Amino acid sequence: DGVTEVLAHRSDNLRDKFIEIPCSEDYDSHKRFEGCTPRKCGRGVTDAVVSREEAERIRRIAERGLSLGGSDGGASILDLHSGALSLGKHFVNLYRYFGDKIQDVFTEEDFALYRDVRQRIQQRIAQVFGISSSAMYLTKPTFFSRMNSTGAKTTHDEYWHPHVDKVTYGSFDYTSLLYLSDYAEDFGGGRFVFMDADSNKTVEPRAGRVSFFTSGSENLHRVEKVQWGTRFAITISFTCDPQHGIGDPLLG
Repeated sequence: DGVTEVLAHRSDNLRDKFIEIPCSEDYDSHKRFEGCTPRKCGRGVTDAVVSREEAERIRRIAERGLSLGGSDGGASILDLHSGALSLGKHFVNLYRYFGDKIQDVFTEEDFALYRDVRQRIQQRIAQVFGISSSAMYLTKPTFFSRMNSTGAKTTHDEYWHPHVDKVTYGSFDYTSLLYLSDYAEDFGGGRFVFMDADSNKTVEPRAGRVSFFTSGSENLHRVEKVQWGTRFAITISFTCDPQHGIGDPLLG
């Protein structure tokens, strides 16, 4: 793996850490949106946007939703926007599959907290990259992930391959992750790794920590395989293209 440098230790309490890196050419092959499409690229970590207690409340939303399904492999997905939920080797639509029973699983407060946290993360990203928050749109997929050490059963379980978000999803311009559990306490392995030419830079998850970055090849990344325990996170993705925008999830 070569040289590995830790950008953010679990024990750190970071107000704001930001590293600027030159933008890749990925954005040139897409329509540019002035005042939003990255001209300044990089990656940041903050523990000052979402409290630990809020992260624990959000993790309980993920746990309740994922308890209705779950993948046979090591990675389970819950998307409150589209309703996609891992079930065995497939996905079901949570809202269609469970119908009105969903009101017994989630509350209006859950969805209000989810929206509030999403807005705060969006504002922080806009502030750091010097763009207007209103020029960014939530995009899909935005989803909860639960990872454990169970072997992969389908390609969806293989989260450890290096990838570039903008290449996988052309609409992505800014990606963020809100961690909902603690590295080395709730799970082993599972660190987030930026793969740079000269070294790997890792982020150790901790509940409430937000890691965010521009989505092009300047931020090639992967997640280490989880060795033990359970790792919860939520991926919240943003686009500059209003045509790819999605709304916040609504209950019922």
